[in-house]
Amino acid sequence: MRFLTLGPAGSNHEFVTRRYLDFHGLRDTAILDLVSDFERGADAVLRGEADFMIQCAVHPAAVSTVAKCFVGLHLIDTFISPSQDLAILQRHDAAQRTSLALMRPTLPYIDRRQWPQIEFVETVAEVTQGVRDGKYAVGLGYAWAAEKHPELLHVRQFIGTVDDAWMVYGRTRVSTGELSAWRDSPAALLYRRGA
Repeated sequence: MRFLTLGPAGSNHEFVTRRYLDFHGLRDTAILDLVSDFERGADAVLRGEADFMIQCAVHPAAVSTVAKCFVGLHLIDTFISPSQDLAILQRHDAAQRTSLALMRPTLPYIDRRQWPQIEFVETVAEVTQGVRDGKYAVGLGYAWAAEKHPELLHVRQFIGTVDDAWMVYGRTRVSTGELSAWRDSPAALLYRRGA
């Protein structure tokens, strides 16, 4: 069984997909490959080169990926998972500290007024790598990078994690025209309690 998700290695997509495989007891039997974009991943699933693909619901490509249901790529599962902890990372040698690199969907996580300049980057992994490599002086990246590279980086502001919705795609449609939901879900328990 082959799963695909967005790279590069160390990305949040890889992190969450590995958690999903662990949850289903598939870590040792499933193959996980990383793709450069979801268009290529969706095409690989449609051609039978992979079985499933996992995508964060807030990823900018999610709308066009979901629309591939009309050509045979179907949503087969959804789940909620926290992401990797995020932080505003700063290089120790940063001369300019008024520009912040970040992925567009993470903009609401910060106080925009503190940053006269925002540079949008495609992925959080690219921001993290860019701050580490000196491409950016400051960026909203993975908090672990400051621990891994204390000689280069420090955490200017810890952001933490959010609970994101994730979508799993495959070639077999599991929806039969009815609602697919989990009656014993944590949300269902809240509804029964009246919370």
